[in-house]
Amino acid sequence: MGRAFVYVILGGGVAAGYAALEFVKRGVSAGELCIISEESVAPYERPALSKGYLLPEEPARLPTFHTCVGAREERLTPKWYKEHGIELVLGTRVKSADVKRKTLISATGETISYKTLIIATGARALKLEEFGVAGSDAENVCYLRDIADANKLVAAMQSCAGGSAVVIGGGYIGMECAASLVINKINVTMVFPEAHCMPRLFTPKIANYYEEYYKDKGIKFVKGTVLTSFDVDSDRKVKAVNLRDGTRLPADMVVVGIGIRPNTSLFENQLTMEKGGIKVNGRMQTSDSSVYAVGDVAAFPVKIFGQIRRLEHVDSARKSARHAVASIMELDKTDEFDYLPFFYSRVFTLSWQFYGDNVGEEIHFGDYSGKSFGAYWVKNGHLVGSFLEGGTKEEYEALAVTTRLGPSVENIVELETKGLSFALEMSRGKVEAPAPEVSANSSTLLLDKPVYPWHAAAGVVLAASIAAFAYWYGRKRRRW
Repeated sequence: MGRAFVYVILGGGVAAGYAALEFVKRGVSAGELCIISEESVAPYERPALSKGYLLPEEPARLPTFHTCVGAREERLTPKWYKEHGIELVLGTRVKSADVKRKTLISATGETISYKTLIIATGARALKLEEFGVAGSDAENVCYLRDIADANKLVAAMQSCAGGSAVVIGGGYIGMECAASLVINKINVTMVFPEAHCMPRLFTPKIANYYEEYYKDKGIKFVKGTVLTSFDVDSDRKVKAVNLRDGTRLPADMVVVGIGIRPNTSLFENQLTMEKGGIKVNGRMQTSDSSVYAVGDVAAFPVKIFGQIRRLEHVDSARKSARHAVASIMELDKTDEFDYLPFFYSRVFTLSWQFYGDNVGEEIHFGDYSGKSFGAYWVKNGHLVGSFLEGGTKEEYEALAVTTRLGPSVENIVELETKGLSFALEMSRGKVEAPAPEVSANSSTLLLDKPVYPWHAAAGVVLAASIAAFAYWYGRKRRRW
């Protein structure tokens, strides 16, 4: 027995919801589209899990944050999928895929065939066992990747109000969960091996600001060491965390956020891989023309830098999913994906946004003892990245526009002195903005050909729209 569809989306996360909405907008017929998901619920806005879902009062719960409310669009409840003739196959694991035969086989043995497949399998949380530490199955050891994880975390928090939590990891999940734990009146200690938090993105100076802010909230940091083992009681609950440097931290609960790994195993011997993900072209098409990949699993060309990147963020998942559907439905009318890397986060009353790339020379600006500050990154004489904490809508838009333009920077001291005003002037068209050429075969930025703001109009509009959405998302929807 089996079922056949024209289009199948494998994976039920953020990307699946945005792809489904794009399919409907582009006229998919009832019965043509199927979404297969291991989760038991329709696609939802995953960022809610580390924010509104963990609030002690009036927490966010489904159906309020089904996709695509994160982009101010329709909320796609199970009823919506039914009304549009989209088959939701939930709570279903696919155990094998045959790209040549265009078939998927579920864990129960059902065969689902397709003409076009979108791989939106996302990523899984790395487990402690992969680093030689046992104990992930303890009742009070929590990860955070899906609704089931979030429910376990909420239960653990409720059972240890006033107690102590140890957060393993200083990245996105670690930082956001630590904030939520403190809001729930739990004492928090963060442990990570790096010299500072968010090491993949933050400079030491930026990181220091957030670490000091967290310390003021009562959060402690143990840096430069790692977890080696747990002390577990007879009920198989963790009672203490043991670190490599000999430190023993009592713990009523543990939250682990040590990274993710793309879910690519079904396709590793069938499709071309790169950067730990599935390699796609500018239309999100894999090495097999009938298969597309989006979100965390997709390694795609970032045109602005002339490099293949795999980006782990909700914004990339949303936009790559929409672009894949546009390519599928109207290939001849769809340009290559032209994405400006974008990351953001909100903890406590803080809110930051980052655009572009954090390579090259770092230029900090603003008041690092106050509430608004930022940084630029300059490589080969051109601005390639920007960061801002505590900005306004106009300021975030200016950063996005300026980073997209990639203006030349001749005087680093002047850039530092101007700070945010440099981006504001650029975005208002007061300064000519020569942008770098990008070699198709190299990450080197070539400085031969100046491009002025009006030549980059399309990119500017896109960058501004990204920033405008992010500002709205951060200020109006803090629960998500």
